[in-house]
Amino acid sequence: MKRYFALFAAVAASLALGACKHTPPAGVAAEVNGQPITYDKLEKAYRTQYPQVPENANEDLVQSQKLELLGSLITNEIMLQRALRLGLQAVDADVDAELAKMKAPYLPTKEEFEKQLADRHMTLDDLKAQIRQKLTVDKLIAKEIASHITITDADVANFYNANKASFNLAEPQVHLAQIMVTPVPDPNVRNLKGSKAQNEAEAKQKITDLERRIKDRGEDFTMLATNFSEDTNTAPNGGDMGFIPESTLEKANPDLRRIVMSLQPGAVSPIIHTQDGYRILKLISKEPAGQRDLNDPRVQENIRENLRSSADQVLRNAYFEVARNLSKVENYLAESIVNNASKK
Repeated sequence: MKRYFALFAAVAASLALGACKHTPPAGVAAEVNGQPITYDKLEKAYRTQYPQVPENANEDLVQSQKLELLGSLITNEIMLQRALRLGLQAVDADVDAELAKMKAPYLPTKEEFEKQLADRHMTLDDLKAQIRQKLTVDKLIAKEIASHITITDADVANFYNANKASFNLAEPQVHLAQIMVTPVPDPNVRNLKGSKAQNEAEAKQKITDLERRIKDRGEDFTMLATNFSEDTNTAPNGGDMGFIPESTLEKANPDLRRIVMSLQPGAVSPIIHTQDGYRILKLISKEPAGQRDLNDPRVQENIRENLRSSADQVLRNAYFEVARNLSKVENYLAESIVNNASKK
């Protein structure tokens, strides 16, 4: 153990020698092409992303989370600078339209919307600035990445022929989406609104309100799942769980299978209480067993989406790396951690 610690200290010391050649500006966590990212901005972003961090949280974990978050802020700043150079900044009308969409679920009152902002330690101006930056970077991604991705009919056919067996369903399946709410506090839960029930009473109230908004007010299930569902795997996709074999439902919970199989495509279940919380399910479709043909529009759509997503991820990662290589980045927080380690 001592040998490994000595090795780490030596590496840290060597990195420290080549790291900070000048004194970092006061209060600055990083610089991107001379543009500062302050510790105040990092702390604000941290409180927004982790609003429920316990007071006695492990210091190493917190530091690790801040390093990861700072890396995201650096990448975003690089993209933002690129977008501005290309004249792609989102205008006020873009920001106002997006803000109106975010407020819509809370109308006619605005107290809950303001509470959500307060819970995330944000002001309305903070939110507008965040929206403007996101929309600006989205424009850059659309121009520099998405516009260069083309999926041809030949691409679809080749993928189908190479993966034909995966389109042969051994048993009937159901395509489901869900909204999940849990009573357990968890700072890692992510959804568009940063909404998280903290206890059993809050969970019951939240899932009841969501059911009312779906069934009484006719609000869009996908939007509500993206905004409020507490399942980190499905919330970003509007609650989409993909295709699930009927036998899987039976093994998980026979009552759950009974409820799902009683639904018609497009229908929404009542609130379902499970071990880990509460769910509302939407049945998107039922698929009988057998081979799916390439001429099936749903097969083609699924293949195109998969190919487009894969191509987007590869091109996006490569684009980010090239942009970062062309930028001058000083991560003072990382340097300080390495320097402090070398002194121990």
